[in-house]
Amino acid sequence: MTSAPLLTKPSLLRRRSAARGGQSPDGRAKRPRLYALDGMRLFAALSVLSFHWTAYVGISGVWQGVTPKDVLPTVNRMAAYGWLGVELFFVISGFVICMSCWGKRPGEFFVSRVVRLYPGYWAGIALTSLVVLNLKQFARSGAGDGLNAGTILGNLTMLQTPLGMRHVDGVYWTLWVEMRFYLLFAIVVATGLTYRKVVAFCGIWTILAVLAPQADLPLLTTLAMPNESPFFIAGVGMFLMYRFGQNLLLWGIVGFSWILALTRLTSIQEVYVNVLGHPLSWNVMAGAVTAAFALVLGAALGVFDWVQWKWLTVAGALTYPLYLIHQEIGWTLIHWLLTKDFGVRAALGTTLLAVMVAAWLIHRLVERPVSKMMKNALDRSMATLRRASDEPAPVKH
Repeated sequence: MTSAPLLTKPSLLRRRSAARGGQSPDGRAKRPRLYALDGMRLFAALSVLSFHWTAYVGISGVWQGVTPKDVLPTVNRMAAYGWLGVELFFVISGFVICMSCWGKRPGEFFVSRVVRLYPGYWAGIALTSLVVLNLKQFARSGAGDGLNAGTILGNLTMLQTPLGMRHVDGVYWTLWVEMRFYLLFAIVVATGLTYRKVVAFCGIWTILAVLAPQADLPLLTTLAMPNESPFFIAGVGMFLMYRFGQNLLLWGIVGFSWILALTRLTSIQEVYVNVLGHPLSWNVMAGAVTAAFALVLGAALGVFDWVQWKWLTVAGALTYPLYLIHQEIGWTLIHWLLTKDFGVRAALGTTLLAVMVAAWLIHRLVERPVSKMMKNALDRSMATLRRASDEPAPVKH
């Protein structure tokens, strides 16, 4: 494992190690599993789900010609801010990606991301396409438009956004954001992760994200992600606190990212105001973002170490497939159930149960076995690549 300079006093680190379960073989503290992060993932997914199901105005056909606000006015007011669960996802992602790839080689980082993202994603595409194309009369208006073999194949790459293709399901836009974060972080992984390099990465990315909108360089803006970067950077900074302890520099990274995240809310919310049909309160949004930062920061600082509920591991595992299939499939099932004389609450509850079961099946029958097979195959491929790279070039006579 790559060493890194510690900015915590050795005695403090030893006390933290003792408090968190002793020492690992490499001398670092053994940390308890962060079950709280799994719970936060589930909360974020359900927040986004509630936004799409009960706040999105573009699905009047699903609700038999009325809007969610007409059907569930109280729930609608709260769910209107559910999209902020995506920002919580990004903070968690910054934390978890930095944690999971520490000490890994670039090839290992690549393999870990591929086997984590693609099997469940492919299953989500297949299931969503199957439902939308075969139940067009119940799907959202326009859900099947342009959904052909070419579109589906393009989506399988997860690169449909740069390819200029539509998403099979609109929620896939966040995966392109995640992939750009992985691409940027892979640069640091390739050089060998150290405390100093990751801190520098946070600083450089922050500067580029601030300057990108003024530079009038589309590629820079695409890579720097001015709206999303503060959330990822904050998560990375929080992981550094978790691993190395608190100090003023790391608090500065997290605090500055929090300020930037709040300043970006005005531009971020424009998209959501359009799909909600009514304005949003900046104070509520700022409070939700602050809460998201506080939750992950609490996990980093050990506030939630007492949360050791093992069922949260299962909940966390279901979060990704649930997120992938909840939107178009959820809308279609809600509409179908309403035509079968289900009440609104019964339709929502039944649909939630159905997508949770489907997410569990995807996890057990697709993600676990396929990820294992893919990892074994890719590990062998990477080993071959390393051996080939180490072989001396043939001498020409």
